Amino acid sequence: MIDAQVLIGVVQDGRPVGDRHQLIAPNAIRSHALEYLLGAVGRGELSERDALGLHERMTGLKLRLLGDRVSRRAAWDLARAHGWSGLREAEYLAVTQLQADALVAEEPALLALAHGIVPLAPVAALFS
Repeated sequence: MIDAQVLIGVVQDGRPVGDRHQLIAPNAIRSHALEYLLGAVGRGELSERDALGLHERMTGLKLRLLGDRVSRRAAWDLARAHGWSGLREAEYLAVTQLQADALVAEEPALLALAHGIVPLAPVAALFS
């Protein structure tokens, strides 16, 4: 299970993900990643051309996207149980739980919420 920042890093790096790994994420991950790219362009960290090139590479990367009724309800339940006001991070954690997977993330807010809820793994684990 990966977050949007990891997705961007994977396509920027260009290294293939290890054969034993399948990239899994909530349906909205590409939109979340595109938001990060838009912010990077606005801050002058990336050119628009480079950002849109990364977007194209993200689109071509094989991802298993989940957003069915069960995962949405699990996200809702997590958010309610922890008193969170939004579902963005809850979706990542719910999909991680439902897949009995580890979360590979770089988003600080997501990492802060994940402790004690799902196992975490470093980005390097994707390339082993």
